Amino acid sequence: MRVGRMRAGALSTAATVVTMALLSAPAAGAQPGCTASGLSSALGQVATATGGWLAAHPEAEAVVNTANETDIRNYFVAHTGEWSELQGIAAPLRNLRNSCPQQVAPGQIAQLFNAMAS
Repeated sequence: MRVGRMRAGALSTAATVVTMALLSAPAAGAQPGCTASGLSSALGQVATATGGWLAAHPEAEAVVNTANETDIRNYFVAHTGEWSELQGIAAPLRNLRNSCPQQVAPGQIAQLFNAMAS
């Protein structure tokens, strides 16, 4: 019975996410990619590249794995070249944010992923 409630909760969450996505769908004149699918694609591209970058930079990965946000910021303040590389990796997200009149929030995509993993 508990599993059934968990599934029902996951379906309810998924339904809420889908409803939010439909209600926040951009107008017909919006830029291509200014949708949940466009954001998901950009997030996937950036996440894959970031994963590869972290694997190639074990010191930075260790900081990200074990530190809090302040320690992570301090690390990259001291390693500006690495920060610059990560900013380049993040360009698709920045470009999407700058070109979309209506924002789809990464949190909405995270809610979808959370519902899918339940």
